[in-house]
Amino acid sequence: MTATASAADDSVAARTGLDGVALKPTECDVAVGADLPYDLVCVDYEGRDSRPPRDALAALAAERDLRVTTPVRADGFDPRGDDSLVAGLPDAADRVLVAGHGAYLTDEERRRAVAPRLGEAAAAARAAGGKPWVGTEGVERVALAAGGVQYELLSRSTERDLRGLRAAGFDGGVAVYAPVVPVDDEDAVLDAVGEFAARRRPVREALPEGAATDASATGRAREVLSKAVRDFALVGDPDAVGERVAALKAAGADTVVGYPAAGVDTLR
Repeated sequence: MTATASAADDSVAARTGLDGVALKPTECDVAVGADLPYDLVCVDYEGRDSRPPRDALAALAAERDLRVTTPVRADGFDPRGDDSLVAGLPDAADRVLVAGHGAYLTDEERRRAVAPRLGEAAAAARAAGGKPWVGTEGVERVALAAGGVQYELLSRSTERDLRGLRAAGFDGGVAVYAPVVPVDDEDAVLDAVGEFAARRRPVREALPEGAATDASATGRAREVLSKAVRDFALVGDPDAVGERVAALKAAGADTVVGYPAAGVDTLR
């Protein structure tokens, strides 16, 4: 699973070394995935109403290795309740099983237990012939128990955690997901991922109260954000991103998937 670029290619895709791209259906038509130079395309979940139609997913799965994120606590994907939406996924699409971001879940869905649902959803996906990935954010031990490729959200400790996992003898697959801004322009980087980084607890605690979290940030806030976006996202010119991707793989990642936080055209 690598970018569909030749060794002599000087494109952004080739220079970053990313293996795949993650698309958000509220930001773009997921059909664009077939035009991007990546064999692997992941479609994020942003709520029931934003799900791409089955025919759109099927068309993309015919062109690319497609994975669709499905939150196991959400109605429609709940293996202990309503799992009706699973049948609407094309056979050629594999699943990324996650607990589910609270922003896209109802109060009732948030209260549902993750561990048994993650394990049952993984078993059901395998029984149907799939090879699910399991999102680890907030449920690392549960994700390991569920098995399959571990899908890690990039953080400041990811490389250390990967080395520790491999040193402990874990020989399963590991994929890393990260927002990507392949430009060497600090204002553009902060506009794209400053707010994202600011939501992470250590960053939120370090920021001055009421501080701006985009390119308008100044002083202490800008210093904190400039470091944080490099901890929690892949930023800088394409070669700098490529160096970070290479470091993640050297630490133990098998696959690195980038979400184009500044727009899909930045990863062509």
